Amino acid sequence: MLNIRIEKTTTPKELPKADNPLKFGTIFTDHMFLMNYETGKGWHDARIVPYQPLSLEPSSMVFHYGQEMFEGLKAYKTEDGRTLLFRPDKNIERANRSNIRLCIPEIPEEDFLDALKSLVKIDEAWIPTKPGTSLYIRPFVIATDPFLGVRPSDTYLFIIILSPVGAYYPEGLNPVKIWIEDEYVRAVRGGIGEAKTGGNYVASLKSQVKAHDEGYSQVLWLDGVERKYIEEVGAMNIFFKIDGTVVTPKLNGSILPGVTRDSVINLCKAWGLPIEERKISIDEIYEAYKNGKLEEVFGTGTAAVISPVKELRWENHIMQVGEGQIGEYSQKFYDTITGLQLGKIEDTFNWTVEVK
Repeated sequence: MLNIRIEKTTTPKELPKADNPLKFGTIFTDHMFLMNYETGKGWHDARIVPYQPLSLEPSSMVFHYGQEMFEGLKAYKTEDGRTLLFRPDKNIERANRSNIRLCIPEIPEEDFLDALKSLVKIDEAWIPTKPGTSLYIRPFVIATDPFLGVRPSDTYLFIIILSPVGAYYPEGLNPVKIWIEDEYVRAVRGGIGEAKTGGNYVASLKSQVKAHDEGYSQVLWLDGVERKYIEEVGAMNIFFKIDGTVVTPKLNGSILPGVTRDSVINLCKAWGLPIEERKISIDEIYEAYKNGKLEEVFGTGTAAVISPVKELRWENHIMQVGEGQIGEYSQKFYDTITGLQLGKIEDTFNWTVEVK
């Protein structure tokens, strides 16, 4: 058990009112978790303190070389008052894979989970209960050496903050429009595309702004070499239902291994639905659309859970999907995953962890 020093706030903030729309990522709870790392000493000084600004040297390496990792998961309140985390082991596992790729020291899995549960427990009153809401959890690590030079840092800060949130997209569960990028690339195999780090997201901003200006919610990336194979959307993995089969791009080193993605694949297998993880080209998607076989498109991610797609734009081609309505599979995946997260469905997968 991680030895966590706790300093509670003496000036708690007012909880959001029931009619607050909880715009994603704009409100933060009373406390945060911190833990330091130093070469030769390891991870130490675990503490929960009042949410506050950080004090860092302007020369801190994170500002200059981008050595940082972040994660995202959620806590939910059940109807009988329990607090549940959804598959935190997968987020912790992915965080440490990102750490290895970015030369950041791994965080012991048990310590990571203790930190998550302890912070959520202290700010448990912040978990919203309206349909479609949750408590978003953002763990992250930053390099803190005050040094200008390209090398891994010798010191790091591990931080967890919490944010009560509503829907990630303004559309909520209503289908969104996706722009397929054919000019810029985000990542290539052998790079850092499979790590959850800020560099992957800043690389997407130029295309995201372009897409938003054209009325699209997100960007769907093609591979960075041949520029024809589907990879992922900026904030989520992508799935296609083609002639009755669910298809998603195979993890190839430049695609983030999503926890919700893995959950959908496991649900398909449990339900006996045809599921394929493989390379899939944009030409194949367009041919399926022209032949009337592109039945559903949806994204998966912690923030949005399931995000149905009603339109894909590729070059000058506009592909309308599902008559603008949420598809049967999309709805079933959403209902099942959120049902598990909220404790409304029996968890035969052992995916939820109770915070006590």
